[in-house]
Amino acid sequence: MIRQETADDHRGVREVHARAFGDDERIPGLVEALRVAEAPSAPMSFVATVDDRVVGHVLLSAGRLDAPRRIVDVLTLSPLGVLPEFQRQGIGTRLVAHALAAADGQGVPLVFLEGSPHYYGTRGFEGAVAAGFRSPSLRIPEAAFQVARLSAYEPWMTGTFVYSEVFWTFDCVGLRDPEA
Repeated sequence: MIRQETADDHRGVREVHARAFGDDERIPGLVEALRVAEAPSAPMSFVATVDDRVVGHVLLSAGRLDAPRRIVDVLTLSPLGVLPEFQRQGIGTRLVAHALAAADGQGVPLVFLEGSPHYYGTRGFEGAVAAGFRSPSLRIPEAAFQVARLSAYEPWMTGTFVYSEVFWTFDCVGLRDPEA
């Protein structure tokens, strides 16, 4: 089952990311900071549960697109995590689909991420550079920088994607291997 995260889920979400990423601090800390960060829009956070246990989590948080006409509020899909013993069962795919549908329903034009093009390319994302966007960091391999264009997207919306300050504070920019 996929549903909106509640405060009661925080411990389970921390476990998901600590185990999925093999890091007890950076990614769980990023999630905790994004939940409370000042932003133009509140984060959207969803959990996947099996028998009431949190086994997966995805977070959409505010970002910006520095477009020629004006700044555009967009979202960042990060992180996405599934407990190792529940991976390769379609849970991550369902979390991504749910997150993109929620963003589309809120009128968000674009969702950006860093990740495997092999994984996300079949889940609604495409190479952002080829689609007319500039990366926020030289540390992000071109293949890993991806975007999903949603219903509110308009062709003039091109430019440079800008992560929220929290991603920079936690050094969570440019850390993904595009071939993973």
